Amino acid sequence: MKNIVLAFALLVVVGCKKAEETKIPTAKAYHVVGYVAGWKKINPKKIPAEKLTHINYAFADVANGQVSYIGDNRERDSLNLITLNQLKDRNPDLKVLISIGGWTHSKGFSDAVLTPEGIDQLTQSGVDFLIKHQLDGLDFDWEYPSIPGDNNPYRPEDKENFVALLKSVREALDSLGNLHQKHYLTTIASGGFRRYLEENDLGKAQQYLDFINIMAYDFYTAGDEVTGHHANLFPNGAKGRSAETTVKEHLEFGVPAEKIVVGVPFYGRMWEQVDPTDHGLFQSGKFKMGLPYHQIYALTKTSAYERFWDEKAAAPYLYSAQDSTWITYEDPESMKAKMDFIKTNSLGGAMFWELSEDNTRQLLDVIHEELNSNSPE
Repeated sequence: MKNIVLAFALLVVVGCKKAEETKIPTAKAYHVVGYVAGWKKINPKKIPAEKLTHINYAFADVANGQVSYIGDNRERDSLNLITLNQLKDRNPDLKVLISIGGWTHSKGFSDAVLTPEGIDQLTQSGVDFLIKHQLDGLDFDWEYPSIPGDNNPYRPEDKENFVALLKSVREALDSLGNLHQKHYLTTIASGGFRRYLEENDLGKAQQYLDFINIMAYDFYTAGDEVTGHHANLFPNGAKGRSAETTVKEHLEFGVPAEKIVVGVPFYGRMWEQVDPTDHGLFQSGKFKMGLPYHQIYALTKTSAYERFWDEKAAAPYLYSAQDSTWITYEDPESMKAKMDFIKTNSLGGAMFWELSEDNTRQLLDVIHEELNSNSPE
């Protein structure tokens, strides 16, 4: 009888071991963070909530030291946030956050956090905003601490005060979460350039953040008189900037890989009067305008534009020889390469600006499909 029991025990152990060996790995739960612009018409039927983990509603302002609505947008924003929260009927795991600041509404941050009392006031107003609109977290888009950004007030103390703000908010949301039996999120949008990291302390700040959305785009903008990729995965060209570069820099400055969310653009940029050498890549030109992806996609279907692929940068571009115009943008091929990069490097996921810029849904479909597969190909 003893031998029978022993044999059975061995069978159980061997069986469990084989089950472990043959266990199919589950896909990592990546973040898919989509910005939704409040000034654009929001149609819930056109929001693929099932393919998003987080929605960042843009933007709230910092005015008179408090988180507030932008101008007279109280009613609009209140209705929009109700609409976004209703998307949880389709995706119960969806999180809705308010993004505070942005490029044109970061002017109030530096003054607001100059004193401990100011930090307390800004914290409380942010928590009040969250409670009022039944949100899941606060996303701080201060562009940028210690750097002027859009001609904003800034000072060296921003570096320390930014961390103090995030610590204050984290503690306040933890207290609120204890009452509600819920974890509230704190996130930031981080600059995709080295100076941002040198002027701030993200190694310390990340302790108080669930994750960090790197704005890994706008490498070439309206101020450039030479064409170049605005969101290339790997470096190519005189600037040396890329998504890979800024991810490595964030790691270097103390941000854990699992908290890094790589931002991608759902828009592109056009230059005109571009020299045809190398099909316009890295050539002199005059910036013309930004374009949403769906408009760029329409141009790819015309005979006027030809698509080219920069193997080194892992980025596409368009050139029209007849119009001498050049366009930098993302497409499904470059987006897949970025998702593979995210998975290979065990990063936290992807963020994009902005949902309405791609009504074809091609780019979001790639993000969703690739981040829900087990491994990069």
